[in-house]
Amino acid sequence: MNSLRGPCGFSRPGKPTENAFIESLNGKFRAECLNAYWFLSLDDARAKMAEWRRDYNEDRPHGAIGHKAPILLTSHGGITSPPT
Repeated sequence: MNSLRGPCGFSRPGKPTENAFIESLNGKFRAECLNAYWFLSLDDARAKMAEWRRDYNEDRPHGAIGHKAPILLTSHGGITSPPT
């Protein structure tokens, strides 16, 4: 029987405090996206989730990083499209 050694690379079920950052994101996503919309189709759900993700990462200021949008911390200066 093999045993796991070293730190766990994921949060174990029933142990949300092992990764408070992802639990915070999950709560915001649930409250602001999943509970806020009726999804009429899979494509509709994908579009609404993509818009929420874009807003969360590119427009919304985050207090933990000096009230800046996360996109501003990237090395490419906020350009969201890959170069063509």
